[in-house]
Amino acid sequence: MPTVLGLEGSANKVGAGVVRDGAVLSNRRATYVTPPGQGFAPGPTGRHHRAVLLGLVRAALREAGVEPRDLDGVAFTKGPGMGSPLAVVAAVARTLAQLWERPLLAVNHCVGHIEMGRLLGRAPDPLVLYVSGGNTQVIAYSRRRYRILGETLDVAVGNCIDRLARLLQIPNAPSPGYNVEQLAKRGRQLIPLPYVVKGLDVSFSGLLSHLQAVTPKLLESGEATPEDLCFSLQDFGPFLGFGQETAFAMLAEVTERALALTRAKHLLLVGGVACNHRLQEMLRTMCRARGAELCPTDDRYCVDNGAMIAQAGWEMLRAGQVTELSQSGITQRYRTDEVEVTWRD
Repeated sequence: MPTVLGLEGSANKVGAGVVRDGAVLSNRRATYVTPPGQGFAPGPTGRHHRAVLLGLVRAALREAGVEPRDLDGVAFTKGPGMGSPLAVVAAVARTLAQLWERPLLAVNHCVGHIEMGRLLGRAPDPLVLYVSGGNTQVIAYSRRRYRILGETLDVAVGNCIDRLARLLQIPNAPSPGYNVEQLAKRGRQLIPLPYVVKGLDVSFSGLLSHLQAVTPKLLESGEATPEDLCFSLQDFGPFLGFGQETAFAMLAEVTERALALTRAKHLLLVGGVACNHRLQEMLRTMCRARGAELCPTDDRYCVDNGAMIAQAGWEMLRAGQVTELSQSGITQRYRTDEVEVTWRD
């Protein structure tokens, strides 16, 4: 039974996890949190990861009850992501792999989300909606690739939500997306926002620009509250259709179109924004109308984590897809469909 250590650190979260033959033995994580109104820059984020990662590795091995000699491989996030955090994680992974004389496994971050979702959701061949701070993609597997059927044409939905949180000075702990969701539950007024869907693609830049332009005026005049703005961005009350100006309605529309195209019976929801219960509710309603089943990922594994990298690394190791030291560099731009998926039929 192969046992793999996975290291993740593509953005502000850094983690170490151990997976053995489909079982998650440990999953430790730390988050770099900035003050309200601020994002996270690559340099400080990388320094945070460098300070905590070895401690997370020790804790993950201890929790899993394994020693370095018990490991069969060391997996790490090659990309996509922010340069400095990725470089820190890759350097640690290379060092440990050489020190322990174990194979190195360079994992695509997006594929890590998908493989963890497939493991937990028990959906062998689903359509995938991947929504996070850095990515928004509708994905289906075909001919040894995860094919991107549709995606954002500009900013990711998670980034859009995070930037509204900064605009409203919403705290970043535990995460800006979570705090926006809680405020949205108390919103009562729907502010009209741009709605841009092009086939299976979406665009959030116009929506974000509009929010940045009108938010100060609406708050100063008292025409809207922060709760109303959060509500309008992600939600529109009772689910009646997809004709409203909201980010989640846009996602539901393109995902429904992809379900009709692929005739998939399962929709796998992965990525940090997949934790949002309102998005899950909307997609579940849509899936039910199309005779499909929504498979949301467990909240513990929606957010970036080391266990998902370990699981993807485990699949790669099982297929003999190991990474040479000379090929273990990082890349900030590493598309999901660039990966040859050798472990699936």
